[in-house]
Amino acid sequence: MSARMRFYDPDGTRYGIPTFPFRLAPDGLATRRQLRAEGLRPGGQDIAAQVLWSSRRYGRTVRAAYLYRTDLAKPVRPMTEAKWAALAKAMTARRTCPDCRTDAGYCIPVSLGRCVACAYPEDQRAA
Repeated sequence: MSARMRFYDPDGTRYGIPTFPFRLAPDGLATRRQLRAEGLRPGGQDIAAQVLWSSRRYGRTVRAAYLYRTDLAKPVRPMTEAKWAALAKAMTARRTCPDCRTDAGYCIPVSLGRCVACAYPEDQRAA
């Protein structure tokens, strides 16, 4: 049995829910990312089907992507002013150096915990 046919179970008898191989899902079903690209969200609906495939990247493990019906999907909720303000505040915090309290102009690397100028002051004097 080929790997593609191993994951073909449109009735859901073997895996419990309808299952399809990679790239062979029927029209009218989409993953969360595909819904989001169309400006939709699952909207509380149950998983309609799944796509299974063997991944060489993750040590030959079987990966799954859950599918939702596009006709039952709802539009994405718009961002409110409060959410925009909270996002702006969070991004400002990520850009502010805790040592010199200045806006670095980029997101501070977590590995350094401070801006590059504060992390490597000797390199800044030489340049």
